[in-house]
Amino acid sequence: MQKKKWGIVGGGMMGMTIAHRLAQQGHEVSIFESAPEVGGLASSWMMNDVEWDKFYHVILLSDFYTRDILKDIGVENRINWVETKTGFYIKGKLHSMSNSIEFLKFPTLSLVDKFRLGLTIVGASRIKDWKKLEKVPVTSWLKKWSGNNVYQKIWLPLLRAKLGDSYERTSAVFIWATIQRLYGARRSGLKKEMFGYVQGGYRTINNAFRDKLLQEGVNIKTNTKVNKLESAGGKVALLHGDERMEFDEVIVTVPGALAASLIPELSDAEKEKLKQVEYLGVICVALLLKRAVSPYYITNITDTRFPFTGVIEMTALVNPAELKGNHLVYLPKYVTANDPLFEKDDEYIRDYFVKNFLEMYPEFSAGDISFAGVAKAKHVITVAALDYSAKLPEVKTSVPHVSIINTAHIKDGTLNVNETIRVAETKLAELLKP
Repeated sequence: MQKKKWGIVGGGMMGMTIAHRLAQQGHEVSIFESAPEVGGLASSWMMNDVEWDKFYHVILLSDFYTRDILKDIGVENRINWVETKTGFYIKGKLHSMSNSIEFLKFPTLSLVDKFRLGLTIVGASRIKDWKKLEKVPVTSWLKKWSGNNVYQKIWLPLLRAKLGDSYERTSAVFIWATIQRLYGARRSGLKKEMFGYVQGGYRTINNAFRDKLLQEGVNIKTNTKVNKLESAGGKVALLHGDERMEFDEVIVTVPGALAASLIPELSDAEKEKLKQVEYLGVICVALLLKRAVSPYYITNITDTRFPFTGVIEMTALVNPAELKGNHLVYLPKYVTANDPLFEKDDEYIRDYFVKNFLEMYPEFSAGDISFAGVAKAKHVITVAALDYSAKLPEVKTSVPHVSIINTAHIKDGTLNVNETIRVAETKLAELLKP
């Protein structure tokens, strides 16, 4: 293969994976990242004197793309696998649904409801042709298989937790992909769930990935915001401030609308497709606590009066010793990118979420919280609307030597690090085909 000079816009897991694979083939590669460090949504931050992930992440046994990358960068042997539990907050009480016995004893559902819920999960895990599900609203599909009672008490809170109000526009592919991933992570049906994390969190992964890329000769330019791309004499010019750099090929990994703004030479139809990709953002409050909240890694909330849509207790998975004895909890809320909550300052969001957290767990007081921080991202999850794959922009654009590979190309999965890496790997392979 002819060796080329490649530019990658975006230094998240997508951009780093693409750069790694290109460097392995002997290409000259440069990454341009606007943030101070690589990692994107998987970056870390300081919470008092504790550094951990800004947003919550977990590795599943079935995350083979992630595990292959971790092996490449030398940290796979640092994964800790832990059996986790799942809880539900219903009418002021916590209930576990972490094994078959708890499933059968779960309150608010009849035996018929439980049978239909189990049938839905097993049935979805066996579906291979996801394309047909693109034409079916997730609400209709779940009501048909699980019944209205299960839908209202179990599925609807879960849909709202992950999709906000956009669940009404989402196809059944979303729940199929979610079940496929989680079902694949269980050792035996509903019996046991094993999640993993790398010691040190994604700080360890990002640092190791950066070091691997540097060893492979990849040029990593952080704090570098790309202003524009333009074709010029069979090359692609990348403009950063007053600096102009030329490449044989450029791959843009940033969200759709931003990608459209970076490439003014795109056709109107291409720009429209990119801008029409609907994203959900996340507002996430992280708390460091002096003691554990519950034994559940995930607590699903069926009560809509709380602003956050779930409680993620990271130290139900991660050893608190890695966080200097603290217990780390994330309170996420998924909203549209134009949600008014994004316009509120961090102090308002922090106080609002903390007030509701203390209401949900009255045995805690403000004195139990040693840190409360707000992390926000406007473009996180794409809404898998009906016929989503048919509306996706092409990887190869009409601008010579300019391609776009981003998380919008996750059409048969849900957003997570493994799916991000999978898209990077598969779409790059398609792009490099003769």
